[in-house]
Amino acid sequence: MTVRPRSAAPGRATVTALSRPHLPTSPAAAFDPTLPVPQRRIRLTAALPPPLQELLAQGRTDRRPRFGEDGFDGMIEQWFPPAGVTAAQAALARQTLEDLSETVLAPADSDHLLGRVLTLLSHFPAKGLSPEVERMMALDWAEDLGEYPAWVIDAAARHWRRSRKWRPSIAEMRALCEELCAAERALADRLQALADAAPREAAAPEPLAQDPRTLATGALRRMG
Repeated sequence: MTVRPRSAAPGRATVTALSRPHLPTSPAAAFDPTLPVPQRRIRLTAALPPPLQELLAQGRTDRRPRFGEDGFDGMIEQWFPPAGVTAAQAALARQTLEDLSETVLAPADSDHLLGRVLTLLSHFPAKGLSPEVERMMALDWAEDLGEYPAWVIDAAARHWRRSRKWRPSIAEMRALCEELCAAERALADRLQALADAAPREAAAPEPLAQDPRTLATGALRRMG
């Protein structure tokens, strides 16, 4: 006797759900500052909308020498978007750039910045400074490093503690911060180039940013 498998009831079908990989909804969801620079760049680019990924891959990069007051100062790269960027693509690039600027590249909170700076400088104490001079120095640090994200300042302070034996200068810390976020800023520059590649509608003027020294003074007061 041959036994046949029972067929499904008429009008019914068995549906098997397929799992899909989680896709980040914004560059911030894919960003991990602890990763090496190449991996951070790959993850951020992969988190962008596919149309922007295609446009970035189609762009052109030119390298040319840069000259300063002391002569040759290395090579500089300039990226150019491909031809034919549409208004919709430019708007998408603008929206993605705003998201990146408000998350990954958002400036550090003034309290966090001053706390990190004062802690770093305490590892390299300077003698003979009055409290007023120290306060003014802290305001200078807050003003000159206020454009960098918290993760950049944290990484710069950690790098300096582990590799230097002397007190850092603001110029040295700025150079280190620039190096640490160069990949993320380069991506932001390319998104800006895409956003500017097509006309946009007129927008209302944005409010003026608050003076960094005002923010730093308020943070010092809160910190006592």
